[in-house]
Amino acid sequence: MTKPSLVGTWALLRGTCTAADGTPRPEPYGPKGMGRVSFSPDGYMVAVVCDCRTDLPDDVEREYNSYCGTYTFDGKRLITKVFANSDPRRLSVDQIRDIHFEGELLVMRPPPSADRGHIGDQRVVWWEKIAEV
Repeated sequence: MTKPSLVGTWALLRGTCTAADGTPRPEPYGPKGMGRVSFSPDGYMVAVVCDCRTDLPDDVEREYNSYCGTYTFDGKRLITKVFANSDPRRLSVDQIRDIHFEGELLVMRPPPSADRGHIGDQRVVWWEKIAEV
């Protein structure tokens, strides 16, 4: 069985978040998260993710992130050289994700959080391929 190709367009399937002490945290992008990430064969990528609930609880801020750039992938680690980002603090900062496949699903694991309000939170996000390039 061959490993699926990273190249293509992927839809957000689900995500988890765990605090540094192992306590479960709310799922990334809420229970109605929506997202797409596309990787071209010539090394360009674009990603957008959002909490798409119509109404949010009073104490919850809507999560949204988008970025694009060039990428390299060695089969385990994805490194994106960002040249546009919805969060100006992350502009021109490499986005690093550990990657593995679970069957046909793409699983991304960014480094533990350093700036989302809960230092050390670990997110894991599953993607389902919806189009080949």
